[in-house]
Parts: sequence; C-alpha cells; structure tokens
Amino acid sequence: MIGRLRGILLEKQPPELLIEVNGIGYEVQMPMSCFYELPNVGEEAIIYTHFVVREDAQLLYGFNTVKERALFREVIKANGVGPKLGLGILSGMTASQFVASVEREDISTLVKLPGVGKKTAERLVVEMKDRLKGWGMGDLFTPHTDAAPLDAPVQSNAEEEAISALLALGYKPTQASKVIAQLAKPDMTAEQLIRDALKSMV
Repeated sequence: MIGRLRGILLEKQPPELLIEVNGIGYEVQMPMSCFYELPNVGEEAIIYTHFVVREDAQLLYGFNTVKERALFREVIKANGVGPKLGLGILSGMTASQFVASVEREDISTLVKLPGVGKKTAERLVVEMKDRLKGWGMGDLFTPHTDAAPLDAPVQSNAEEEAISALLALGYKPTQASKVIAQLAKPDMTAEQLIRDALKSMV
C-alpha cells in the first residue's frame, strides 16, 4: 500500500499530477479542492494517498491531509460510490462543506455534484451521517486558500485544460464547455476557471 508521497511536482494537469519520488514518477489523481493548494511545478510536495487496484489499472488518489483522505475513504464506502465519483464529490466542494451538507441533510446541494442523483445523495446522507458525527468543522481540515496559479501560456490552453478537468470529474461535455465559455476572461488561468466553474455549478 502506498500511503504517502514526498517529492518534486513535475506536472500539474488537473485533476492529475505527476510527482517524482527518488527517481520514480507517480501519477496521482486529486480532488480539485486539494489541487488548489499544491505548490508550483518544481517544488516539493507531500501527498497522502489512497491506492486502488483494479483488474485493468492501479490508481493513486491524493490528498493534502490525512483527514481529507479519511473522508474520501468513508465516501467510497457508501453503496454505489466508487473512487471516480468520490473524486468528483470532493472536487465540487471542500471536505468541510461536504461534512456540513451531510449533517444538514442538504440533498439539494449534493445533487448538484457530478454523477450524484437524488437517490445517491439520499444514500450518502443516510449512510454517512452517523459515520461523520464528531468530524466537526474546526481545524480537522486545512483551510482552502488561493494557491499559486497553474501555468497557462495562452487563454485557449487554459480553457481547454479547464474543460478537460471538468470532463475528468464527471461533468458532461456540453455542460463543461458552456460554463467555461461563460466564465472565461482573457487573464484567467486554468485553475481559476476550474475553481469558478465548480462554484457556479454547486
């Protein structure tokens, strides 16, 4: 089991990153709520990971804190929720916001997340409410602040990168293209576009 990586960030292509540890490059998928806090390419990062082995792939999911990883593990225990959907859920809102939505039984907010219909949202609330008691809203999670922007040499690349990230998180092509077109401004980076798009869709 790979539980933690400490190394140099080589690439950031949301929601995936490449981190080099002792000469080995690990591809890691990360919720956007965590991705925003990564350091710049070329700098050192510490990532807590969840390793998934399937018949056709071995996948690493990354998080900035142990608590965020623990929440991801609780989410994917819910009936009908796999790692990809878990990634989408924790990209659409921060860990703290998700806990709050479950505690408040806020179905209307949960159904706005990619891949989450009414039945899945109700299942998440029913299955997770008791498991999340005591998680609280305090300093269990790191605060999500504005991080250094992704490199985006030209605007079209930023828009394409943002749309690609939304598709990887489970949004439909027409939905992703439409929201990016509405939000795009000449000086916006891909990361800013993704952040604003996710906010507008939740």
